[in-house]
Amino acid sequence: MLVLKFGGTSVGSAERIKNLAKLTENFSPKLVVLSAMSGTTNALVEISNALYEKNSAKANDLIEDLEKKYQIELANLYKNPSILDKAKEFINTHFNYLRSFLKYPLFTEKEEKVILAEGELLSTTMFHYYLSEIGEKSILLPALDFMRITRENEPDMVYIENHIKEEIKKYPDIDFFITQGYICRNAQGDIDNLQRGGSDYTACIIGSVLDAKEIQIWTDIDGMHNNDPRFVEKTHPIQELSFDEAAELAYFGAKILHPTCILPAQKRGIPVALKNTMQPEAPGTLIGNLKTPDGIRAVAAKDNIFVITIKSGRMLLAHGFLKTIFEIFEKYKTSIDVITTSEVAVSLTIDNSNHLEAIVHELSKIAQVDVVKDQTIIAIVGNIAKNKAGYGVQILEAFKEIPLHMISYGGSEHNVTVVIDSEYKKEALKALNHKLFGY
Repeated sequence: MLVLKFGGTSVGSAERIKNLAKLTENFSPKLVVLSAMSGTTNALVEISNALYEKNSAKANDLIEDLEKKYQIELANLYKNPSILDKAKEFINTHFNYLRSFLKYPLFTEKEEKVILAEGELLSTTMFHYYLSEIGEKSILLPALDFMRITRENEPDMVYIENHIKEEIKKYPDIDFFITQGYICRNAQGDIDNLQRGGSDYTACIIGSVLDAKEIQIWTDIDGMHNNDPRFVEKTHPIQELSFDEAAELAYFGAKILHPTCILPAQKRGIPVALKNTMQPEAPGTLIGNLKTPDGIRAVAAKDNIFVITIKSGRMLLAHGFLKTIFEIFEKYKTSIDVITTSEVAVSLTIDNSNHLEAIVHELSKIAQVDVVKDQTIIAIVGNIAKNKAGYGVQILEAFKEIPLHMISYGGSEHNVTVVIDSEYKKEALKALNHKLFGY
């Protein structure tokens, strides 16, 4: 079986849904994972914010605006009157359900997660109804029946595997299944989600538990590029990446792929293909247990970084100093991206400043602490073997006109990481493109 994930732009209009149906004709058997129609999740967030503010009038206006958008798309999508009526009834039911939250005396995160799930429920049903109209047999498998996360917010792989396989067994004569990305239930059975970008994660989880032949992530970009095309004019898609290379690029800024999503596929050795819905014939990028060429393959950048430097003249002789630092970050559930050390100081980066003030307060009890904001991590990724010379010179030569805040290499043979002021980001990406790739 193939698992195919399509993002919001692929179901962003009636025309896109029709094109999606044509594209999926070429694959069998298949399970299609869909995101919400583009713009829907943002609209649902706005509705939720209005409800948090107890502004029922604003929330109602937002609901009506979103409903009108869907009614227009329904009229353009279906020709069969009975299916159109069925779709209208479905849409009305769900938007009336959204309106029911206007009367809630207390609106909490629990209700917000229920509202945010509506986008995927709408898009998958609309696609399922359209397939019915054109005579294509499909089964809609509700993700809320089998997708579950643990108390630690990790996918409950055993539960998911057992339940989705049981659902699929009910339909031995069907080779086309549809389900929702992003949404799930938590350990308490309440509606929850896998966070933004979670549809990629859903697809990789499902692909791994079903031992899929391949997981395909379809977007509007022709694969993962060697540099960021938003800032650099000449880039090219990379046809093959190892799981480790792809993970580094995704984590450090390549927007096409959700950073955590490929881990389930990697654990079971399921290849992941990044494909372009606008150019389905393009090769895209294949990610897998691949032996890729030595050398630097790609560059990615991650913004909104804070550099924290912890200085202590007693550090060299202070047993457990690093342990104390890490325990403070663990206490506030704040991940560290990059770290460098010397005899008297530790510099590290974080991208989550929610608890920065508390972290700095506790660190200040044991050392002098400096914080610098507006930093960017530049990740240079590939097979950068430690026993081969020349890579460092290539990289640093590109930065000869750019001040460097931090450099990290050694934790992985797939990544050299440099931290710079964000004002130099575009200049750095262009310089790397010229020095490393000859553009």
